[in-house]
Amino acid sequence: MGVRGNDLQIDNIEFNVSDIERSKCFYGAAFGWSFVSYGPSYTEFSDGRLTGGFTTGEPVRPGGPLVILYTDELAETQRKLKAAGAIISREIFSFPGGKRFHFIDPDGYELAVWSSSD
Repeated sequence: MGVRGNDLQIDNIEFNVSDIERSKCFYGAAFGWSFVSYGPSYTEFSDGRLTGGFTTGEPVRPGGPLVILYTDELAETQRKLKAAGAIISREIFSFPGGKRFHFIDPDGYELAVWSSSD
């Protein structure tokens, strides 16, 4: 409370997951995220800019808002995701401003990755 400068910006994203260690391995391998554990049912993640959390405190609820990540290397990121076990739900496609693809993580969440370059 009282922190200024983040008004109306995404501050945190929380995923209800069935296995925190599996989620850490998946997102660490795919995106290089770092993690801080706060007990057996919650781990914070950071991508270097935004933080969020993995929790087993609630049931897995696939769906919800589409979280979109950015990459400079779209094809390489897609390759890393496949290697980490992601299911590509929508192959790379163009849209105004760049290209993106969608993937499903191990708990069924659909996310997207986009790039402004080819």
